[in-house]
Amino acid sequence: MHEYSIVQSLLESCEEHAAANEATKVKKVIVKIGALSGVEVDLLQTAFDTFKEKTICDGCDFIINYQKVVISCGECGEESTLEKNEVVCPKCESYSTKVIDGEDMYLMSLEME
Repeated sequence: MHEYSIVQSLLESCEEHAAANEATKVKKVIVKIGALSGVEVDLLQTAFDTFKEKTICDGCDFIINYQKVVISCGECGEESTLEKNEVVCPKCESYSTKVIDGEDMYLMSLEME
């Protein structure tokens, strides 16, 4: 499970941001996870809950915003948010598409004190 290494990296990043802002506690962590990121949301939540203890994030809220796949069609120019992870334009059914969101995981914000 690579979610454990992702959480370890995320916690290190939280520690760095807290130190840079002279914070002593992280109260909330908000991340965005794309449908095509390869990250399992439930496993990430479990890993975060497991590893946050005895860190600057101990007791914090962990908010996961799930991002569906957003594509741009090279044929008709339509930008679409997909319900399924099929990169076919729902308007013209072209495969000439480009994924513009939903592939990555981002640390969106931290609430610190």
